Amino acid sequence: MSEPRFTVAQRLQRTLLVLLSRLPARLQRLLAKPPVNSAGDTMAPDVALLMKLGASGPDYSDLPPEEARATTEQDLALFAARVEPCAVEEEIEVSSEVQLTRYSNGTPSRGLILFFHGGGFVIGSRVSYTAPVRMLAHGTGADVVSVGYRLAPDHPFPAAQDDALTAWRYVAARAAEWGVDPRRIVVAGESAGGNIAAVLSQQVRGEAVQPMLQVLIQPVTDLVEHRPSQGEFADSPALSAKQIAWFVNNYLPDGTDRSDPLVSPLRASSLAGLPPAIVNVAGFDPLHDDGTAYASALLEAGVPVEVTREAGQVHGYISYTAVSPSCRQATERLVASISAALGRIDLTTPVTKAS
Repeated sequence: MSEPRFTVAQRLQRTLLVLLSRLPARLQRLLAKPPVNSAGDTMAPDVALLMKLGASGPDYSDLPPEEARATTEQDLALFAARVEPCAVEEEIEVSSEVQLTRYSNGTPSRGLILFFHGGGFVIGSRVSYTAPVRMLAHGTGADVVSVGYRLAPDHPFPAAQDDALTAWRYVAARAAEWGVDPRRIVVAGESAGGNIAAVLSQQVRGEAVQPMLQVLIQPVTDLVEHRPSQGEFADSPALSAKQIAWFVNNYLPDGTDRSDPLVSPLRASSLAGLPPAIVNVAGFDPLHDDGTAYASALLEAGVPVEVTREAGQVHGYISYTAVSPSCRQATERLVASISAALGRIDLTTPVTKAS
């Protein structure tokens, strides 16, 4: 898995964005007035400037999926911080459909994080999420396994969910070989990946080995109800209503029941017995209310939940760590919350298989 190379023009673009992100906040506010949302939160000045610049650029949802992937892969690589590689970065081919990258710094006793990238089930990859995954590995001390799953529309629903289950079975069976207690596996994902992690947690509920924790980062949890945040941020350059519709149209075959819990995990008949959760939301994200609705439903079902809210951030902030200091700081806070959870969850009670 090789990381992309940049042209001279792309390197200049990255340098300019980095320089703009380091301007004093007062100058950034003059260049782009930070908006205030309905909750009274003000967007971080460096993010507001980044969004203003992004609003004038091309929209990947105007392209065929294959071209959109190529465009966004370059953009995500440009926007991502350069993070020191881990001591071990191992490529694993589970099957022709599922590829993994395992990141390890030699302290697997802390656990293992099975990570699913974002991208609306249509774009995104293990490569474009290298920076946040390395940050997770360095910041938590756990091993991280990043999953390459099949993308729509070539492989529509439920291909991604099937691949996630395959990845889970593989990792759970081999964790001990890597020095990881199989009971210390976390499932995590961002955006569409958060949906995948939530669905996977439901699929393996009650099995002898199930996740110790689910980390849902700006997840999409319900494709049935249109919640207020989707209307409020419909024109967000980070994730617009037009782009959401493009993702859904590519992901779901005609006639798919959107209330199926494999599509909308919030619609499951019961959420009881699921792993503890960290649900991360951002103040300027159209999926904000999806995250809070799922967190509330988990709490009502008796599942321990920690909601972490980045008030000044937009959707996908974990991908802007080079060109936005506030996004880098928010990502570091998220990593710290996951690390803290790894240290406090008690797994001393023997695991028993549900009847």
